[in-house]
Amino acid sequence: MEKARIILIGKNPRELENISKQIIDITEKTKANYSGPIPLPTKKLRITTRKSPDGEGTATWERWEMRIHKRIIDIDADERSLRQIMRIQVPDGVHIEIELTR
Repeated sequence: MEKARIILIGKNPRELENISKQIIDITEKTKANYSGPIPLPTKKLRITTRKSPDGEGTATWERWEMRIHKRIIDIDADERSLRQIMRIQVPDGVHIEIELTR
């Protein structure tokens, strides 16, 4: 039987939890086996820049950080559950990847 691996990527962990809850509700209604959501380590993208545009003055720095969260859900891929998962309304800040494997 084929399996589907769903990878959720986003900046807001609440949105990821909300979508993963919707996916799990669909799999429970269709009685498909699933595992997850498995949280992967958070990536922290850091940028440090000088505050002053020229080299004069004191050396003051600004530090910016963006955190990227990931969740993985594995599902036994039956056509009915995957069609319902494709219909979920996804917010702009969340990216979904679906991989089918054997």
